[in-house]
Amino acid sequence: MSSLPSRARVVIIGGGVIGTSIAYHCAHAGISDVVLIERDRLTSGTTWHAAGLMTTFGSTSSTVTEIRLYGRELLTRLPQETGVETGFRPVGLIEAAADEERLEEYRRAAVFQRRLGLECEEISATEMAEKFPFADMTGLVGGIWVPGDGRVNPVDLTMAYARGAKQLGVTVVEGARVEQVLTRSGSHLQSVTGVRVVGADGGVSDIECEVVVNAAGMWARELGERNGVVIPNQAAEHYYLITDTIDGLTPDHPVFEDPASYGYYREEGGGMMVGLFEPRAAAWRPEGIPVDFSFGTIPFDMERMEPFVETALARVPVTQGVGIRTLFCGPESFTPDLRPAVGEAPGIRGYFVCAGLNSVGILSSGGWGRIMAHWIATGDPGADVTGFTVDRFQDYQLTPDNRVARTAEILGQVYAAHPPGTQLQTSRGAHESPVYPRLVEHGGFFRDVSGWEGADWFAGPGKTPAAEPGWGRGPWWDRWRAEHETVRSTAGLIDMSFMGKIGVRGRDAAAVLERLSTASVAGPVDRITYTQWLTPHGFLEADVTVTRRGDDDFLVITSDNTLGHTMSLLLRAVPEGADVVVADETHTAALLCLQGPRSREVLSRLTDADLTAAAFRFRDSRVISVAGHEVRASRMSYVGELGFELLVPREDALEVYDALLAAGRDLGVEPVGLRSVASLRLEKGYRDYGHDVDNTDTPLTAGLHWVTDLDKPGGFIGLEAYRAELDRGEPTSRLLSIALLDPEPLLHEAEVVLRDGVPVGDVRAASYGWTLGAAVGLAGVTNEVSITEEWLTSGTWEVDIAGRRHPARASLTPFL
Repeated sequence: MSSLPSRARVVIIGGGVIGTSIAYHCAHAGISDVVLIERDRLTSGTTWHAAGLMTTFGSTSSTVTEIRLYGRELLTRLPQETGVETGFRPVGLIEAAADEERLEEYRRAAVFQRRLGLECEEISATEMAEKFPFADMTGLVGGIWVPGDGRVNPVDLTMAYARGAKQLGVTVVEGARVEQVLTRSGSHLQSVTGVRVVGADGGVSDIECEVVVNAAGMWARELGERNGVVIPNQAAEHYYLITDTIDGLTPDHPVFEDPASYGYYREEGGGMMVGLFEPRAAAWRPEGIPVDFSFGTIPFDMERMEPFVETALARVPVTQGVGIRTLFCGPESFTPDLRPAVGEAPGIRGYFVCAGLNSVGILSSGGWGRIMAHWIATGDPGADVTGFTVDRFQDYQLTPDNRVARTAEILGQVYAAHPPGTQLQTSRGAHESPVYPRLVEHGGFFRDVSGWEGADWFAGPGKTPAAEPGWGRGPWWDRWRAEHETVRSTAGLIDMSFMGKIGVRGRDAAAVLERLSTASVAGPVDRITYTQWLTPHGFLEADVTVTRRGDDDFLVITSDNTLGHTMSLLLRAVPEGADVVVADETHTAALLCLQGPRSREVLSRLTDADLTAAAFRFRDSRVISVAGHEVRASRMSYVGELGFELLVPREDALEVYDALLAAGRDLGVEPVGLRSVASLRLEKGYRDYGHDVDNTDTPLTAGLHWVTDLDKPGGFIGLEAYRAELDRGEPTSRLLSIALLDPEPLLHEAEVVLRDGVPVGDVRAASYGWTLGAAVGLAGVTNEVSITEEWLTSGTWEVDIAGRRHPARASLTPFL
């Protein structure tokens, strides 16, 4: 153990392809004081047996696409830089489609990814057969050809990263295990101080450090649990086989993927590798991964896998005429939502995570390594990570039952189609709204909302809602229109109990919130402030409302998917020793939103409080009696109508819900679902952090500059960087409202936006604007010079939907 340094700036735990890539990129970011610790040998765990597919196609995420394209490009440079060949062969990829719905999904992805620089084209089944003559193309309707994709040797790639890192001063230690991440406790946060390392001889040493990166792969969850970090990744059985030699098959034949057959196919040692992503998988060792499982395998469960193996082999008949050289099963690590766990852990300053790569670790290693290094070096990831941060996870996702059930389903999602409306079915209903029974009685069709069951739309009392995912109009179409129009014409009742609710109390609470917020939040008691929180670089980190409930008592409301992140930001902003208590109040009260032009009339029937416009102004919030129960009523709206948001104690919520519906029955008040919330808010151009705005946006680019108070006393985090942006003049990127001119086509998200025939951006969030009479959304666009009103109005706008262009209009202001 004497070879271990006593101190480093960064310690990376895990010597797989992710850990070595982070080390390599840290060194290139100017951080050479890095120690990478691998408990066995580099590539042990899952890297060594990976299939090595470099297949960039299929994502409609800018972050994911850019990660993959960067990683592929990096492979062309690494050998010259490091002297280590990676085995990269750009032999091309064929992504096959067995039905028109899948082809629709591919066409949408192709349009999106071409804008970001991916070369790809649609080809016919005949053309697929010409490129990969070993497959029987019967039943396939077409596919996508990606000439620059291919395959790489995972072990060689890892060694190239390690060599490159060491050349720039990184220390790589094998045969040593990190037993514990050491921390120092503060009044609100812990901070990383080092790691405790156990050597092969049993000797124990500590390394002092400022930053730890948990890149421990399928061991990341167990390592995280030792410090209370929630990383609910779970190993699953992953299968492939390799045939004996097949005549005519060479390393230069393309990779072939056919999700309908559950298989991917490529040459390996003269034979055919046939890999499987079966629709129902099996979790492996949920109780914990053995610490010495380095280069081990899992017994091949042919009884379970035989139907999938037969289907996969039937697609490539030539495999059935030769022997099987290898039947392989090894673990791969999956997260509950098929997205990686990255970023700084909540509650521990300096504890970073990059794990749970969901069987695309080789493909993603270069890009995530670069992002993590940039994050550590500068405090900013340099990419949109709002959907990937580790602070999105919740404690319930750690339980073995949840991990086993969700992993069985999630592996199959790798090759599943994902039309709009696709819902996972396992591990549902971890949280229940206080009014959930009523939502069921009214025929609610539910979708998962961060562990809650959220009613998307209502079939009506006594009716059983049903809907299949799809790109077109479903059975919910008319119900959706009716709910939307109810809110615009009279009033609707919306359950938003899943929204994050954070109490902030104490003598220093106002000062902390003022320092975070771009608007002044420490105004009069019983007033609400809409505000954003920024990074020191001036980028958005949170989009919240802050209600002052008392002199030293505030309520922060944030979206369900950003609750963990918002809590973490708050805790990090509290100075050591400050008198501030931060508490999650999400489950203490229902949030019932009565919205629409007649909402005041309905609520007045249940309260003696003066609700007139003069007495109860917009953004007023006060405790009143509603149907005999004390509730906090706030005059707020996320749908652009007169409305009241009611925070009701859990035990009173059902009675208040029933009373509101009964009071408005003669006016046509009815339950309204989340599908209508989306269409209503997008007609008004209201933003949703984590969906249509993210951590690469600023108040200016997101169209939220009007919220910002540049002159408020004491300023706010990020003010200096934001002023610098404003001094540069008109921005080169903006968020626009976009609407189609034709009422028939539908927008979902990720459709490419064109100005004068040139792609300039994409739709970030979309719905159908029933009031407008056409599909509507928010789109992020860029222009090399600047985006001005003149640039906007002087161009001709279109939206490309799966290769078909539709006329549109664009505006910096909402259409309604």
